[in-house]
Amino acid sequence: MSSSDRTQVERPVQVVLGGAGGIGSALCRELVARGDQVVIAGRNLDAMQVLASELGADHAYCEATDPDAVEALLAQTLRKHGHLDGLANCVGSILVKPIHTTSLEEWEDCILTNLWSAFATVRAAGRVMRRRGGSVVLLSAAAARVGLANHEAIAAAKAGVEGLALSAAATYARDQLRFNCVAPGLVRTPLSDHLTRNPISLAASANLHPMGRIGEPEDVSSAIAWLLAPGRSWVTGQVISIDGGLSRVRSKS
Repeated sequence: MSSSDRTQVERPVQVVLGGAGGIGSALCRELVARGDQVVIAGRNLDAMQVLASELGADHAYCEATDPDAVEALLAQTLRKHGHLDGLANCVGSILVKPIHTTSLEEWEDCILTNLWSAFATVRAAGRVMRRRGGSVVLLSAAAARVGLANHEAIAAAKAGVEGLALSAAATYARDQLRFNCVAPGLVRTPLSDHLTRNPISLAASANLHPMGRIGEPEDVSSAIAWLLAPGRSWVTGQVISIDGGLSRVRSKS
């Protein structure tokens, strides 16, 4: 088989960390629907097994904050499929409270879950994916781009994610290994349930966004899927805001 024939029959292989979460599961469904091969990775084995059975996808336990574990996952995927085209880190947390009431444990957990997992993702991608190239997508947040009260910890962590992605995009550009971020506003997921299940809190959050609603997982997953597609081979070093205008727009009063 010629290299051109082989390319035609290859289905893109994508690894999704946090694949059983709200945004991650929506992303996995979209990738499988368009014909990609997906490895659903994370810590929630029960949820991953259910989703993998639904989609006919692979799944694997992976602690996303452990650089060696992420690297091992990517190496295993590469050995099994012969190529690895994309990696998305949909792992994250939400911490909304003033910094003076934030405990050291909460701060450390926020940095570990958001920034450390991004470091593990970028490091593993640089080690495993740079020979062939591909696409890596990290999750930032609108809070990293606009000052929001009581978001100090998560804003700091996500701002670090953006800086990490931009520098990695420069480092690996000649290797055709691309790094981009998607920065959502508040999205309706199990992670945000404590903010959205109360109608008063939900209305306040919706009004904060110029378009008058919070996001749905598919709003964000579609942007990640777009960045993971092979046709995006000239897109790197970008932070794409998917936030109903929160970070850039002021609506009419």
